[in-house]
Amino acid sequence: MKSAVGGAAVLASGGGVLSGAAAATEGPRDTSDELRLWYAAPAADWEREALPVGNGALGAMVFGTLASERLQFNEKTLWTGGPGSREGYDHGDWREPRPDALDAVRRELDEKGSLAPEAVAAALGQPRRGYGAHQTFGDLRLDMADMADAPDAPDATYRRALDLGKGFATVTYTHRKVRHEREFFAFCPDGVLVGRLTADRPASVTCTLRHTSPRTDFTAKADGDRITVRGELADNGLRFEAQIRVVQQGGTRTANANGSITVSGADHLWFALAAGTDYADTYPDYRGDDPHPDVTRTVDRAVARGHDSLRARHVRDHGDLFGRVALDIGQAPPADVPTDRLLKEYGGGASAADRALEALFFQYGRYLLIASSRAGSLPANLQGVWNNSTTPPWSADYHTNINLQMNYWLAEAANLPETTAPYDRFVEALRAPGRRTAKEMFGSRGWVVHNETNPYGFTGVHDWPTAFWFPEAAAWLTAQLYEHYRFGGSTAYLRTTAYPAMKEAAEFWLDNLRTDPRDGTLVVTPSYSPEHGDFTAGDSMAQQIVHDLFTNTLEAARVLGDSAAFRTELATALGKLDPGLRVGSWGQLQEWKADLDDKSDDHRHVSHLYALHPGRQIEPGSKWADAAKVSLTARGDGGTGWSKAWKVNFWARLRDGDHAHKMLAEQLKSSTLPNLWDTHPPFQIDGNFGATSGIVEMLLQSQFGVIEVLPALPASWPEGSVRGLRARGGARLDITWSGGRATRVVLTASRTRELTVRSSLLKGGQKTFRARAGQRYVFD
Repeated sequence: MKSAVGGAAVLASGGGVLSGAAAATEGPRDTSDELRLWYAAPAADWEREALPVGNGALGAMVFGTLASERLQFNEKTLWTGGPGSREGYDHGDWREPRPDALDAVRRELDEKGSLAPEAVAAALGQPRRGYGAHQTFGDLRLDMADMADAPDAPDATYRRALDLGKGFATVTYTHRKVRHEREFFAFCPDGVLVGRLTADRPASVTCTLRHTSPRTDFTAKADGDRITVRGELADNGLRFEAQIRVVQQGGTRTANANGSITVSGADHLWFALAAGTDYADTYPDYRGDDPHPDVTRTVDRAVARGHDSLRARHVRDHGDLFGRVALDIGQAPPADVPTDRLLKEYGGGASAADRALEALFFQYGRYLLIASSRAGSLPANLQGVWNNSTTPPWSADYHTNINLQMNYWLAEAANLPETTAPYDRFVEALRAPGRRTAKEMFGSRGWVVHNETNPYGFTGVHDWPTAFWFPEAAAWLTAQLYEHYRFGGSTAYLRTTAYPAMKEAAEFWLDNLRTDPRDGTLVVTPSYSPEHGDFTAGDSMAQQIVHDLFTNTLEAARVLGDSAAFRTELATALGKLDPGLRVGSWGQLQEWKADLDDKSDDHRHVSHLYALHPGRQIEPGSKWADAAKVSLTARGDGGTGWSKAWKVNFWARLRDGDHAHKMLAEQLKSSTLPNLWDTHPPFQIDGNFGATSGIVEMLLQSQFGVIEVLPALPASWPEGSVRGLRARGGARLDITWSGGRATRVVLTASRTRELTVRSSLLKGGQKTFRARAGQRYVFD
């Protein structure tokens, strides 16, 4: 190891040594100008074509329609159901005492080996009451009085775009020889949605701003430059409010009796929109203060700061997150090809244009996470923060049998750790109702949540036979908390945030595992491999999740010095636990403890490969990896959008970059909408996040304590570079490759500790060294 040069420690591996100064000036090509979605026509369909902006709590979809711009917007806490719901609400706990129901199912499973989902749902399920659904707040309409004669099909000057690097949605067009531009962004620190309308000729902006909604539970009032929309949800009395303040340069402004504001003959105008509800994530009432004072302060503060200040601060705030990672895979987007056509003509990665779409899709996942998950809001739900319905698919809720977890797979490695703050807070808020469910349904310690949940602490069951029972969900949720620690290394975070939730989840399973009469191991019973097959004892996914939980919790307990008695109890249970890994009769990794797998089964869930990803039980080259490959091959390359995204991650973990890339291509060709949203169908945002995670896994892995550079690089990306990816253990990496092999790696350490790097450019393929926090190490 060389001494520090130019402020950067330098590590050579037999070849030439780059100095710190050189390292500071070299890196991936700037691809920021390529990171735009753009279209030659307005959006006609919310799901397929409109473009999203968001600040975590607020989200909006921009249509770019000419005569009447539509901004459909959401506030993430606007939910029906919960306490106060006219349907009643009980967090999903059993409404009637059934002390023997669970044990009866367990005994029957011991006798029969399996039970139909309908039979278990009849014994353990119940109809769901007051669960609720996320609600659209409505639309902000911008009616252009001088555009009444605008053509349905805009001319060649029209462009609707989303700039991922700056976080702007823009609409530009020419009408009557006047060039118009609209720009929209959602600024997180100030909590507002901002829009601006400009023209290249003075006094050319005339617009009426009004609010519409599919609900009738609100009033809209205009006073001066302010529109106030206020109401209560009919179902649960949740109070909500939005305020829009309008500022114009030149012209006149009129507050209309119908709650709208008209600006006439202005040089330009801009507005700030703030919204909120009286929801609070406090069990058991989930109610806080009236939103009016906070909404008023928020919008008034934004207007006082002025548009230019808000815009500049938004660019910095968004850019500080988004700009951390740059990916160059030889992309070259055609200058005159809009994104919808680029997607339609995508050929599976064969051209520079194809690679442009792949790189754009990667960064789009990062953009969407920034836009839908920021501190102070709820986490990203099934649709992030965007919803145009009062009855959205699956309530636009939090499915915890993979979907919520998948939303955050990319956060750590793709260098967006701040976006996990809402997830952390959400998990913490689930613990109180989860303790009640653990006690009342299972008679045990700890906390639990099942297949899906909402902002009102729903931790129990309902009665959909194939999607109601999944008590492993809490254990899986804690895995992301531990990942945050493994990447960042903060023992304070581990002690105060991650470990309490992990320990309580482990206590739940210490109380609920049962001895399997077949072989004496500890198993989860009843268990159900998500949405597939029959109920059994000890299905593979359940065992692998509990194994992961116990392993993580034991590691954390040792780091924090928790009691020896608890560590012994946990280690003893882990030693007796069935690991959920078995090779079946045709070489497959079994989905169930009994050999029940069917070679012709192509179900979208491949849950029994949890140990491969996101878990870390299966190492490359092991017999388990070989069996996982057999299972994955048998399931095929089909499935819904999120399923294909998971398969990108699976194949990357199997070190098969070409197959991982094939799954990425399949997702783009058949499970991606023109606005690049992933579709199940319908739209589910987890597929976007899962695909970005999978691309990271192709370029960098660190789950086994070794930083592996380019572990699954596909042949279709022979030359390239990536800047800013993170590895577990506290490292940020910039990687350059050529001819399919790494040529240069720059590692920046965030912690002082021993690191091991594995790469073909290193002598012997691997190097272990002691890194110092803040130092850079160059491998060349």
